[in-house]
Amino acid sequence: MKRIHFTAQDLMRTRVAATIGAAAETLDSVKLLRAPDAGLAFRRWQVSVRGRLDERMRPLAALLPPLGPEVDVWSLAGDSPCIEEAVDRLLGAPRELLRVEFEHIRFRPAHRSWARNLVDGDRETWLQVAAALRACHGVTVAPHWDRVRAHLADVRVALVNAMAEGGVEHLLKTLCGPALRWRPPVLELDHPHEADVHLDGRGLVIAPTMFSTRRAELLHPVLDPARAPVLAVPTDLDAVAGSALWGGGDTSTGQALEELLGRTRAAILEAAADGRGTTDLARRLGISPATVSHHTAVLRNAGLLATRREGKAVLHTVTPLGTALLDPGSRLL
Repeated sequence: MKRIHFTAQDLMRTRVAATIGAAAETLDSVKLLRAPDAGLAFRRWQVSVRGRLDERMRPLAALLPPLGPEVDVWSLAGDSPCIEEAVDRLLGAPRELLRVEFEHIRFRPAHRSWARNLVDGDRETWLQVAAALRACHGVTVAPHWDRVRAHLADVRVALVNAMAEGGVEHLLKTLCGPALRWRPPVLELDHPHEADVHLDGRGLVIAPTMFSTRRAELLHPVLDPARAPVLAVPTDLDAVAGSALWGGGDTSTGQALEELLGRTRAAILEAAADGRGTTDLARRLGISPATVSHHTAVLRNAGLLATRREGKAVLHTVTPLGTALLDPGSRLL
């Protein structure tokens, strides 16, 4: 657990930012793409991106070791919403910052020589990272960036309104959930490592994130200790809102599915891909069990869902035909 200690001056200097930046969101999207379960809100996004990055993501994947800390791209590339500005800053990162960021990273043995070139500032190696960052951003983030930024802006407005209504302490209470707890004057953050962070009058910057879904993260400007750290907080995105968010750009399959089935039935079909009960579907989608029962009956009659009873409950699963609709790359055998 990390404990963030506030003083009265820190509360006065706490503010809300719009984004952690295009580069950090891109690396988070790579992590999310590699996750075994990105969650229902990102299922359509995963389907649209799957198989489109191949070798182009390898330099970024090398920055994500299986154990221990990861490279803080926010520190290296800044919080610009423009990927080209972020790449320029990345390529101009000072050697001291590179050394600090990489000294505790436990790279895979196959990547250690390559990582030493990064720390040494080898231009060709960093150009590989920059090219991978651009390529990944172009596939995973850029097609949705306008809608993602609009969503993050809405979240920011809600946080700012919470602060306007009841002050910073009310804002911190608004953030709290299973992973964040406000115990004045300390904000507790679930984390695998124990640490006490004293803001010492710098305040805190709170920034909503889209692709970082695991937990909130505290980002430190390591070469400028006078600057406020940034608390990157994942947005709360449900399956229906996620379907709408990924409904354009390269997600034409999902959009067509909504047009064919309707938004609620499309969301139910996606949510049932891992097998879900009626109550579970209702809770995840924010609709009543009766509504779920009605729509699952329609989907079952169309041959897209199968339903079997397990004790007093029922389990809905997607049929091969339903899978083909969710993922056009699959085959009906």
